[in-house]
Amino acid sequence: MVTISTTPAPCSRAAMALAPSLGTPSLPSPPNDQMQNGILKCLLPKKRKTMAFQFSLGGRLSTWPAYASGQAILQNRKPCCSPEGRSNKQASLTIAKPRYLEELESYLRKELQSLDLTNENAQELKLQPYREIFEFFIEDFKTYKPLLSAIKNEYEVTLDHLRQKVRSLESLKGMLVSVSEECTQQIVALQEEEKAEITALKKEKLYLLKQIDKMEEEKGSLQTQVHQLRKSVAKEYVRYANESDARRLLLADLNDLRNQQLEMSLRQVQDVSGEDVVKLTLALKIARQDLTKAQVELNTMRADYGDVVPRRDYESQEKKYMDLLEKLEVLQKDFEALQKEYSVLLEIHREAVEERDHFFNELQEVQHSSTPRPDWAKCAEVIAGGPERWSILQEGKSSDQMVAVLLEEIGAGVLKEKDTFPALGKGDKVPVYLRYEGQVKNKKLNKKDVVNILREIWKEKVSADQQKGKQSNLPEFFLSYLQKCYGDAAAFDWAYTIHETVKLYRSNEAMSLFYDILSGKVDEAQFHGQAQLVCALQKELAASDASSSGTVTTEQFSTALRAAFPLKSSEQLQELLDASRPQAGSPEELIDYRALFAEDEEGNVEPFVAKLRSQYAGERQEYLRELRDQLGPVPEVKVEDLKAAFCAIDPAIDELTLEAYLCLAFQAPREQWDQSAPLPVEAAIERLLAGDTKRIGPLPEETYYASLSEEGEA
Repeated sequence: MVTISTTPAPCSRAAMALAPSLGTPSLPSPPNDQMQNGILKCLLPKKRKTMAFQFSLGGRLSTWPAYASGQAILQNRKPCCSPEGRSNKQASLTIAKPRYLEELESYLRKELQSLDLTNENAQELKLQPYREIFEFFIEDFKTYKPLLSAIKNEYEVTLDHLRQKVRSLESLKGMLVSVSEECTQQIVALQEEEKAEITALKKEKLYLLKQIDKMEEEKGSLQTQVHQLRKSVAKEYVRYANESDARRLLLADLNDLRNQQLEMSLRQVQDVSGEDVVKLTLALKIARQDLTKAQVELNTMRADYGDVVPRRDYESQEKKYMDLLEKLEVLQKDFEALQKEYSVLLEIHREAVEERDHFFNELQEVQHSSTPRPDWAKCAEVIAGGPERWSILQEGKSSDQMVAVLLEEIGAGVLKEKDTFPALGKGDKVPVYLRYEGQVKNKKLNKKDVVNILREIWKEKVSADQQKGKQSNLPEFFLSYLQKCYGDAAAFDWAYTIHETVKLYRSNEAMSLFYDILSGKVDEAQFHGQAQLVCALQKELAASDASSSGTVTTEQFSTALRAAFPLKSSEQLQELLDASRPQAGSPEELIDYRALFAEDEEGNVEPFVAKLRSQYAGERQEYLRELRDQLGPVPEVKVEDLKAAFCAIDPAIDELTLEAYLCLAFQAPREQWDQSAPLPVEAAIERLLAGDTKRIGPLPEETYYASLSEEGEA
């Protein structure tokens, strides 16, 4: 008979030792019977024949303790004998590790050695043998199998979750590395551009400095020439003065010689004629007196005009002096202009250096804190449809719009993965079409399906409102329509699915407008206003198309635009005409106006209708801006003041439209206007912006002529 020790078996000890490490509380030791049954079940595996149970040599179950690894336990045993008889001798034998534990360790070592740990998933392969050993324990420990299985399953779920998270982060890691490299390249490119600009500025500075030095040299040379000319003029003056004195002396000598000759001739005549000596003496005396008088006058003239030069020489020298003076003034002006330019260039250079330093500091801040411009081409690899669909999605969009499109694509993928939505309950703050408790099913609609449903909803609502003679509430009609089409039970499934879809696709005009009206951000009148705008133009174009061919000439199209939109400026009409140009392909420039109003399956319109809606929104905003300017810098506005402001900026407005605008602004009927308190101006403007507030008549004359003058100046 085999005796069973009450000491816990190695399997149960291993399981109990595992429990604290796995974060579970220690389990109490089972009674002896339960422990023995657990040991027998643990030591008698059913599924794996290779891991057979081994008894110890003494016919007892192994009592080798986990804490006594490597120790020998002496225990009495009976020697091995034949079944016929057994001896009673006792022998001491050293007991090693339990056979079951050794086989488990041996199996683990063999499995680990057979693995190729050079692969990328070496850790996963290495974990598999340990998982199998743990499964042996779970199978052998029947008593603790549920708990150990739960622990194993929880670890498996956690490992799967972490694997998925690591896989999702691997793509981001590569993207981060590529973005970092692109940022570094862009920074290096910017630095190279700045270096080139700085080099060009330095060269220009050196060139200007050379020009200034050249001008200063020319100025110095001109001043030297003026100095030399002054010296030459002084020398000429001295020379002319000396010549004048020499001429006077020569004249005096000539006069003396003439007098002497005259005396000699008189003496000869006297001797010949025998004239009276007294007369001759008297005549000589008178002649000498005249000579003395002339000599005095001559000396006086010399004293008075000794420094005088001839007028001809004076005028020629004066002309030369004036020419040189004019040249000097011109050079002085040029020098002053160059000096001013130099000062301006120095100031520009100083500002350029400051701006360069400022940009460099900003660049450093951008390098440390800002996010670089993304490479949108990478999105084509992850977007459904590949590069072709991504090129269509990003065409003509800004970075902000492309981010919105990317978020829509990501959100669409997340939305398709959801099978249900948590309902918001039945509270008063919950919209009527979302008042439901529990979970609602996700119908997983695409954009095409939602756009078709929205078209049917608008068609049914317009028809119902015309029959009733009044406008119904869109959220209530939305719920009633879904209940009518899909039943009360499935109506909320469709309502939540459509609500989440239109909330996601904000770039789609049809979905965005429906969501804004459904959530109360925008009045339903905006939808009808846009529809009336398009309908009016279609009627004018149909009237111009006498043959009903669907095409009109450019002149007819322009005339129809002016007739449908008399309040638009010529620039706005030209923009609409340019938006229709891609449709003009025939030699006669015929425009297929029906194609201008076409919509695709997802509700996207042609550029012409998009431009028309854009102008419609811009005109409404400009109209409300004029209203805000007319009200002035006041914090609050009364009914009378708002009415007067509307009449001032839009004199042609009728009473019904004015009353509708005032009711929209103050959220009160006409009978309660007297009781309405003053309203903040910004709140009134926001309410009017949410509605279909637009200009009714042309601009006032003063404003019209002012705008015309501004356009003429521009």
